[in-house]
Amino acid sequence: MKIYNTLSGKKEEFVPIEPGKVRMYVCGPTVYNLIHIGNARPMIVFDTVRRYMEYKGYEVNFVSNFTDVDDKIIKKAMEEGVEASVISRRYIEECKKDMAAMNVRPATHHPLATEEIAGMLEMIGNLLEKHHAYVAQDGTVYFRTRSFEGYGKLSHKNLDDLRSGGRSLLVSGEDQKEDALDFVLWKPKKDGEPYWDSPWCQGRPGWHIECSVMSRKYLGEEIDIHAGGEDLIFPHHENEIAQSEAANGHTFARYWMHNGFLNIDHKKMSKSLGNFFTVRDISEKYDLQVLRFFMLSAHYRSPLNFSAELMEAAGNGLLRIVTSVENLKFLAGNAKEKTLQETEAKCLQEADSYRVKFEEAMEDDFNTADAIAAIFELVKFTNTSVSPQSSLPLIGGLLERIRTLADILGLVVDKKEEILDEEIEALIEARAAARKSRDFSRADAIRAQLLDQGIILEDTREGVKWRRA
Repeated sequence: MKIYNTLSGKKEEFVPIEPGKVRMYVCGPTVYNLIHIGNARPMIVFDTVRRYMEYKGYEVNFVSNFTDVDDKIIKKAMEEGVEASVISRRYIEECKKDMAAMNVRPATHHPLATEEIAGMLEMIGNLLEKHHAYVAQDGTVYFRTRSFEGYGKLSHKNLDDLRSGGRSLLVSGEDQKEDALDFVLWKPKKDGEPYWDSPWCQGRPGWHIECSVMSRKYLGEEIDIHAGGEDLIFPHHENEIAQSEAANGHTFARYWMHNGFLNIDHKKMSKSLGNFFTVRDISEKYDLQVLRFFMLSAHYRSPLNFSAELMEAAGNGLLRIVTSVENLKFLAGNAKEKTLQETEAKCLQEADSYRVKFEEAMEDDFNTADAIAAIFELVKFTNTSVSPQSSLPLIGGLLERIRTLADILGLVVDKKEEILDEEIEALIEARAAARKSRDFSRADAIRAQLLDQGIILEDTREGVKWRRA
């Protein structure tokens, strides 16, 4: 299995720290509002990485945090006149709902920054003892960036050319920095803000220290994979490496994975441009399985453009797989119990070649676009290989293969069970009886009556099927 490592800038063979186990940390959202579709991409991508690792037999300890103390959370809390924790708890629950709707599995651990303050104080104290950090006059604690020799190795930036910025937390006393590149580990409280006691001042942690501490607590000092959006490479992940390796004295993460940006109609998503969409917004127009399919239709490191046309195409692509599964289920329900014929056994063996293609795509830096192409090939092969005369073992075997590959990508390809009321069921049966007795005018009248009730009948070679209009 090859993974593109941002740290080295090339694909590397994946070798876990501990055989058979994967320790993986993914930076989660800051919970001050409903998550947007930019947040959704890393959630879907790295959930898929996890699923494939588990499919290959690895035991995956998957940690993804919630940043529940932040300037934006505090601002929203002040606007509503409530505690910051009220805002963060509200949007953590909403985030979990959206994750479930996208079929993103819960992490092994979802730590909260506010519940890990003790660990942050400990790591900051360690960095001070090792002279990698210092305390400013107002109690702000800064990381001494130039004390860490490897600073810039992830973002491939030259230290002398760097300037502090990005999402660094700017505080009063900023002019007390020894160097413009130094970043905040602990900041003094402001009026109305949540705060915690520390040896340096009453205040709260800087953003970067949170993930270093939570990763160490739940995964250990060295982890296999650290992942997130490419916007986190600098300064967040760069700063995580600096403080973690300075404190622990060895490598923090072996493999760094970053997904590409998501644009809207070829423009950066922003509220000012009126093209800012939450996952909840999208769910009002599309099944979120379509969003997941869309997100996986391109390689995770590639930029991805979101548009209504592309979502429609994704919906049609997913429907091809769902339709094939429904046809197989229909055939299985009517198939006679027969033993697998020799030609059918060869058919299943040929079907396994598409699983091999799927795995080859996934093992090449999780190329989900090619993996989906392999599923499409399997679907096409299946559609031409089965008939009402096929044996149940053949139908079931093909069905199981499609479901397995789709599930690795987190795609739900079985329609939700829909229950017709007794009157509609009776009408469908009456139409079938009318057709059998060659009373076609009666059969046509029943079809029209069902259409008035929003039920569309389709006569296929497998039998009569229905769908809602």
